[in-house]
Amino acid sequence: MKFSSLLLLAPLASLLWSSNALAAIRTEVVEYRDGDVVLEGYLAYDDAIEGERPGVMVVHEWMGLDDYAKQRTEQLAELGYVAFAADIYGQGIRPSNREEAAAQAGMYRADRQLLRDRATAGLQVLQSHALSDDNQIAAIGYCFGGGTVLELARSGADIAGVVSFHGNLDTPDPGDAQNILGQVLVLHGAVDPLVPAEQVSAFQAEMTQAEVDWQLVSYGGAVHGFTNPGAGNDPTSGVAYHPDADRRSWEDMKQFFAEIFAESGAE
Repeated sequence: MKFSSLLLLAPLASLLWSSNALAAIRTEVVEYRDGDVVLEGYLAYDDAIEGERPGVMVVHEWMGLDDYAKQRTEQLAELGYVAFAADIYGQGIRPSNREEAAAQAGMYRADRQLLRDRATAGLQVLQSHALSDDNQIAAIGYCFGGGTVLELARSGADIAGVVSFHGNLDTPDPGDAQNILGQVLVLHGAVDPLVPAEQVSAFQAEMTQAEVDWQLVSYGGAVHGFTNPGAGNDPTSGVAYHPDADRRSWEDMKQFFAEIFAESGAE
């Protein structure tokens, strides 16, 4: 049963038309809650597709739910998914600089249960939406969001899979990996100084010990933030856009979705 009528949906003023002009990507701001905290997410879907379809939740970088996260949400809608960008920080909380972003991200990284709760609240919005097939749900995240979707998986969320793009891989309790129900794909910059080799090795051991169905793809020459053009082009800073890794990682995500949704749809 769907409960989308309980959500407060505020349609945006404009539609993003696809290149063939036959279908429109419709976007909506969605107000929802985690307990007493008001959150404001972003929904996108192709209104030319009839009926339910797989859903993908997007979790933002440490700067909060910004234009970059919304763009990725729209791109997923263009692929035929109903996509929802979750808001981890809360309505109106949008860091304006690195210091504010570090403070917000640090608060949630220090309280993984709170982080999982916020991710779960967003997941419930997507699962309950009238257009989403709640048996075919995945979550992706970028940087801070990549670590968030891994924590969501470790919480035992009933989803087909998660994808982390240049996200942190550490967790306070590696034993929680035994709760993971779906598949895991990590897309990693091979020379990312913010996610060093020791953290990668610990993650691999964690997943293997828990017998998770996992993959980790490393892109040579890529550092942190490799999917975001806003990260700049200076890899010596540790954070930089890498167009090849961006393109390849998106294709790897698409292949992962084709596999997990085919499997979950056959059940």
